[in-house]
Amino acid sequence: MPHAVPFLGRRRGAVVRLGCWSLLESAQTFLGGYGVAAALDRGFLAGRPGVGLGWLAVAAAAVVVGGAATNRVFHHLAGLVEPLRDGLVRRVVDAALSAAVAGRDASGGRTAVSRLTHQTEAARDAFAGVVMVTRSFVFTVAGVVAGLAALAPELLVVVLPPLAAGLALFAAALRPTAARQRDYLHADEELAARIGTAVSGLRDIAACGAQGRTADAAGELIDAQTRAARALARWAAVRTLTLQLAGQAPVVLLLAAAPWLLERGVTAGELLGALTYLTQALLPALNTLMTGLGTAGTRLLVILDRLTGQEDPPLPVGTTPRAVVAGDGTPGAAPRQRAYSPAAARPRAAPPAAPQGGVPVLELRSLSFSYGPGAIPVIDRLDLRVEPGEHLAVVGPSGIGKSTLFALVAGLLTPAHGRVLVDGAPVQRPDQDPFAARRALIPQQAYVFSGTLRDNLLYLRSGGAPAAAVDAAVRAVGLEELARRLGGLDSPVRPSALSQGERQLIALARAYLAPARLTLLDEATCHLDPAAEARAEHAFADRPGTLLVIAHRLSSARRADRVLVLDGTRAVAGRHGELLRRSETYRDLVGHWAPRHA
Repeated sequence: MPHAVPFLGRRRGAVVRLGCWSLLESAQTFLGGYGVAAALDRGFLAGRPGVGLGWLAVAAAAVVVGGAATNRVFHHLAGLVEPLRDGLVRRVVDAALSAAVAGRDASGGRTAVSRLTHQTEAARDAFAGVVMVTRSFVFTVAGVVAGLAALAPELLVVVLPPLAAGLALFAAALRPTAARQRDYLHADEELAARIGTAVSGLRDIAACGAQGRTADAAGELIDAQTRAARALARWAAVRTLTLQLAGQAPVVLLLAAAPWLLERGVTAGELLGALTYLTQALLPALNTLMTGLGTAGTRLLVILDRLTGQEDPPLPVGTTPRAVVAGDGTPGAAPRQRAYSPAAARPRAAPPAAPQGGVPVLELRSLSFSYGPGAIPVIDRLDLRVEPGEHLAVVGPSGIGKSTLFALVAGLLTPAHGRVLVDGAPVQRPDQDPFAARRALIPQQAYVFSGTLRDNLLYLRSGGAPAAAVDAAVRAVGLEELARRLGGLDSPVRPSALSQGERQLIALARAYLAPARLTLLDEATCHLDPAAEARAEHAFADRPGTLLVIAHRLSSARRADRVLVLDGTRAVAGRHGELLRRSETYRDLVGHWAPRHA
């Protein structure tokens, strides 16, 4: 936290007030051990029980005074905590407004709301915990050292070396422990984000036969999380060692050195007072410090990195922003990064050569499908032929079965009756179909992963593609502006920072590069504006192959060679003008679309 010192310096008054009340609170620590020693030596062992009880009463009164001082400490703590919260709120609001103006807020403001309502409050609470724990430990140690020196300086010779060694080891372990904790949290969040992205794009993954590749990518993240957890566990063991060295070792050494101390004139009361300091003050303070900094401190670091925009530092060009895992586990060791490359993933076979001689690209023969044995068929005895190079738009009311039809063509669903043929071959599940690479389904929820932009575009080209072909795909679907904003094709992509439309453009460019001869766009352009949608559809229409589009705009239907209308009772296919005469459902849809496209 490089801004901590300037932040505290600007609030010197609050820091001084906290210090003054903490100093009064440390009197409780001092009198706790000193009162026990005096009660024993000057009272009970000297045959004066009244004096002994008096010193114990002084120690008890110190506890009451210390409690009152602690109450004032909490009162003045707001002078540090609230300015931090206010500053974080201003920073979050400024960042949210800048992102909204620049069009970089893909969450619709949900991230800013979460940061304002939850993360800033969590940062405030964590900061308050760190201040209280650190302050308490510092003044407790001061009270213990002062008390031991007042009792007998020889006690410091026994207690200070292991205490200083343990604190030095703890201080040296703080930074690498925080780094390992952050690595683990990032690995955990990266894994959750990748799994969430994969789940939302299951149809796309299954349709493209990319299950193996997706599993390999998730496996790499699981391995990274495991390594990060092991590295964190090693540093947690170091923290336990520091507690033993700084807290337990002084007690053992004090007991072992008791004969030597008695020979040098240390009294029994002074030994008991020293043990009181160590067991009743120092050891609890050490436990609280290590636990507090290990939880609230790490939590504060992660939240502040997030709120101040330092969570994701720029990565070298061509490096996938994978979760950073621990290096060799030594302080200052450089972390390792594992980049995911499609070329290293499970290869996918190229599509077999398509048959020649008048075979339709897609043929549906009495196709029927329903979502249950007694359910009404969603697709009922549908016959359809789609010729090579044809552009077919599929339209119909919401819920009529358009996406179901595309899922049947892609092999994601199995027909109840009838057959689906692509290039004359029956369609099977993508992971069992040797011809699966001939077709590509792009659903409404586009699948984009945390790799480079080039990796995303070559996702369906395991053997790679010439740079000229990649550039042509980028130009064809209108991805140039996004590529420039991201920093080029070899720059990392963060899916959470992209809008739905930007994700769809990446998925469209990926499909454009794919070897598939049949492209299925299941409302894959619904988040694009009409001009961008027209450009993408023209690109696929001009590309060698056959295009099927679920249309949600009149302009999309009119661009097609033919339109297939699904109305729940029968399907009708034809040209736009022909369907206006033949299909009441199509006329209704055109009438519904027209006002929005007038």
